[in-house]
Amino acid sequence: MPTRPAPAPRPRAASPVLVWTAILILYVVWGSTYLGIRVAVDTIPPFVMAAARFAIAGAVLLVAVALFRRDTATRPTRREWRDSFIVGTCLMGGGMGAVAWGEQTVPSGIAGILIAMLPVWVAVFGRVFLGERLPPLAIVGIAAGVVGVLILVGPGLAVDGSLDPAGVAALIFSPMSWAAGSLFSAHRARLPKDPFLTTAMQMVTGAAVLTVAAILSGELAAFRPETVSADSIIAFLYLTVVGSLVAFTAFAWVLRKAPLPMIATYAFVNPIVAVFLGWLILNEAVTPLQLVAGAVIVVGVALLILSRSRMSAPRVASPAVIRDEDAPAAA
Repeated sequence: MPTRPAPAPRPRAASPVLVWTAILILYVVWGSTYLGIRVAVDTIPPFVMAAARFAIAGAVLLVAVALFRRDTATRPTRREWRDSFIVGTCLMGGGMGAVAWGEQTVPSGIAGILIAMLPVWVAVFGRVFLGERLPPLAIVGIAAGVVGVLILVGPGLAVDGSLDPAGVAALIFSPMSWAAGSLFSAHRARLPKDPFLTTAMQMVTGAAVLTVAAILSGELAAFRPETVSADSIIAFLYLTVVGSLVAFTAFAWVLRKAPLPMIATYAFVNPIVAVFLGWLILNEAVTPLQLVAGAVIVVGVALLILSRSRMSAPRVASPAVIRDEDAPAAA
């Protein structure tokens, strides 16, 4: 008489302390990357800096996958490389490249607040290109985000000229590019099942795109390594090791251990951290108007996250899509 197979053992629940430790890493590290980028691009050209950062991080991840996950990871197909290139172009090239370029002239705190608009662009693009439903709460969140941006940058652009229009445009374009890449990854792309392999491929291909940008812009030809300051080197190492590798590992782990609405709270904590660190370390001015604008944008993001948490979560292709509608803002 055949015996009934024993049920597979359930995975052990993660300790709440470990879960919140990982989430706090996302709060602090991803919020501090805007400060790191601002310091790094002070003496390192932005596209050169971003290309080197993601080339190193991607290579380290590829080596780690080859050493520790070779039994589970499969060789990527041409389609997977193609789609990884598209996603990497949007996330690393357009997303992070535009942040680095924009922060040459725009304070890091304002950059962090503008990038917090990512969930707004995800919702808008999802509606326009994928026909996703927008509940009333999401529409209110989108409206709040737009109003917050107008409050934040309107006076600096139209009244006193304190903000560089090109830098602001780059920082508005950045979350738009990241949103497009996230939606493509989640709904159209064919990517490897191993999230670390997927992220490594996206980082490497994104670094290639950033290298081309550095060449075409003349940055690479004009770059003189001997002019790089010690502060920029420290910031670059922090962005590469802590911002890319440590924080991503924490995100990839906690994504499997905690509810997405809990994880997504970093989307409205990151800009607060960015503003605080910019004020504390770089002496960036924080005006009452900026605080009001930041609060309005954060409320809009919170409303979007709340509305999304009430809907059926879409398929997320990879934790590498760290700015998807369920995980909407990371540097």
